[in-house]
Amino acid sequence: MKILALEPWYGGSHRDFLDGLVKHSRHDFKAITMASRFWKWRMHGGAVTLARKAEQHVQADGKPDLILATDMVNLSAFLALTRKYLSDVPVVLYMHENQLTYPIPDNSKRDNTYAYFNYLACLSADHIVFNSACHFNEFMEALPGLLRLFPDYTHLNTVSRIREKCSVLHLGMNLDDHERFAVSFSQHVWGPGLEPPIVLWNQRWEYDKNPDAFFRLMNRLDDIGMSFRLILAGEHFEVQPKEFERAFERYANRILHYGYAEDFAEYSKLLHRSDLVVSTSIHEFFGISILEAIHCGCHPLLPNRLSYPELIPESLHRPLLHAPILYDSEDELFSIMCNILSGDERPLPLSTLKGISQHLEWSRHIEDYDDLFDRIAPSSA
Repeated sequence: MKILALEPWYGGSHRDFLDGLVKHSRHDFKAITMASRFWKWRMHGGAVTLARKAEQHVQADGKPDLILATDMVNLSAFLALTRKYLSDVPVVLYMHENQLTYPIPDNSKRDNTYAYFNYLACLSADHIVFNSACHFNEFMEALPGLLRLFPDYTHLNTVSRIREKCSVLHLGMNLDDHERFAVSFSQHVWGPGLEPPIVLWNQRWEYDKNPDAFFRLMNRLDDIGMSFRLILAGEHFEVQPKEFERAFERYANRILHYGYAEDFAEYSKLLHRSDLVVSTSIHEFFGISILEAIHCGCHPLLPNRLSYPELIPESLHRPLLHAPILYDSEDELFSIMCNILSGDERPLPLSTLKGISQHLEWSRHIEDYDDLFDRIAPSSA
């Protein structure tokens, strides 16, 4: 079928998702995108630009069989502006994130305008897809609270209507692309006479990923004499958390990489070089960077909450013969790290790590997406 994809935030994981979907799908996609900047303005005014471009596309190539929009689209406004030529086309809304529960910085107040845009988009769509069960549950639990903020006509009954048209479908990933940069060794090892293990940070350098807790952990380990090296990668913006600056001063001679890896080859080589990946995040709707690191051979240490428990096979939550993956507190994380760095507990073998996310490789996972599109617009399948 012909699918019209709307993405006003064509950057980062949104871009990777759309590119992978278009590349691997059996359906014919036309993507209408906008640059990934000014996110509030994209949610306010992006619908006008998207609607104009959609009209041009329909005039040139005919009406699509399905519309795929993401959570950054002011969908109700877009559909109102395109009702003359798209009113009978079914719509799938993909929720990468939401503005009801996205953490806000300390001393800030949430602007519920954008949360309400998400709510209206959910009402407008024929089907809604969340990228994790954790995200879906979090959104649905928060939605009644948002509606109760308003003085009357809160329409709480719409929450159940929205729930009924939701499903969960994990993101597709370009994991096979990392194989081109895999190194030759089959297992990360360290010990007497060998180089210290490499601990990786490859998440965004922002408050919601909780770098303070990560460096608090590394400082505790350093204080008791544990040996390690660091790779501090991940996207960061103009305002850089001070924790990274302090870490650079303390660990300068042990930091093998510091800053954003500009191209994929450099980034993939950093992941393959690392031994352990640690998340101390207070927020995660999915967890692409962590899954990429796992696939490249990093034993993960992840909080036993957010989306992480559903991304890790249950049989590996507490493996019997290897180091744990999930932790419940900072003290437990510290204890696990001590055991791994000292050699008392072994990281998972590379073959096991690769198996954790292999099913999300686009070449395998695309069928789940294409089948969903066929169900939503069956007459065009």
